[in-house]
Amino acid sequence: MVATVPRRPTEGLGRPATAPRRRRAPAPTLSGVRGRSKAFRFASFLLGTLWLVVVLGPIYYMVLTSFRDSTQYLTANAWLPTGSLTLSSYTAMFHGSGIGTLLRNSAELAAGTIALVAALSLLAAYRIVRRGSRFSAVSFRVLLFGIAVPIQAIVIPLYFITTKLHIYDRMYGLVLVTATSLIPVAVLLMVNYLRLVPRELYDAMAVDGANQRTVFLSLVVPMARPVLAVVSIYAGLGAWNNFLLPLILTQSNNDMVLPLGLYRFATNSQYGINVPVVMAFVFFTMVPILVLYIGLRRQFVKGIGGFALR
Repeated sequence: MVATVPRRPTEGLGRPATAPRRRRAPAPTLSGVRGRSKAFRFASFLLGTLWLVVVLGPIYYMVLTSFRDSTQYLTANAWLPTGSLTLSSYTAMFHGSGIGTLLRNSAELAAGTIALVAALSLLAAYRIVRRGSRFSAVSFRVLLFGIAVPIQAIVIPLYFITTKLHIYDRMYGLVLVTATSLIPVAVLLMVNYLRLVPRELYDAMAVDGANQRTVFLSLVVPMARPVLAVVSIYAGLGAWNNFLLPLILTQSNNDMVLPLGLYRFATNSQYGINVPVVMAFVFFTMVPILVLYIGLRRQFVKGIGGFALR
């Protein structure tokens, strides 16, 4: 006899029950993708144009006003170059404000601040990234705590400290305080960028017998040029446009910088503010920092791109 295997009873009277199939979403067509990309490009172009108008509008108004005299400023159209344009505002600015001394002091402040912030923040970031010790981690947290404390909240202690250290009303004292206020953000940027450097590069140089100084100068400094450009522009802007610290920490005219000189020049007249001359002064103060940005724009874009790819 041949043994037979009993069949399993089916569920219900028809076919065995199966799980319901999920309907797949239809694949996007080529025309739909092109339509969305065109809409996205149009929206990006519209928003970019709007932002360009918002940024360039005040600059255009400032430049146009600086080429007018006080009477034309009150009567002519503010947005159209009507009437005769003149250089009288720039002539008055150069002859009555001592702008040569102001420009020299601001350049010294910006150059010293950029050098200190770039050098100290890169050294600190290299130490924090390469040394995973508890002391490095605590030091990094302490530096980050400086971001949460605004400089406006500690101007009175800064005044007493600079007075006790005999660096009040000294340019090098102003450079030290300004660089100290900018270092926390610079260290944060440096640390985030140096963490992108592969550890295999450090190990390869260590195998070749390179010491820490060689690794820092031959590997870290060349690879950190983009973030150094970002930090330099950040420190330069912070020092060039700083008004509060020069107001609190300086007193004599020999150490006066451009923002403080612009304030005193604009409010010194007893007959009111000469707006075209003030606009010429403001436009002149914009030119050096704009030149700095144009010179470092490629490295700046690379640095920003490195943060975006993180």
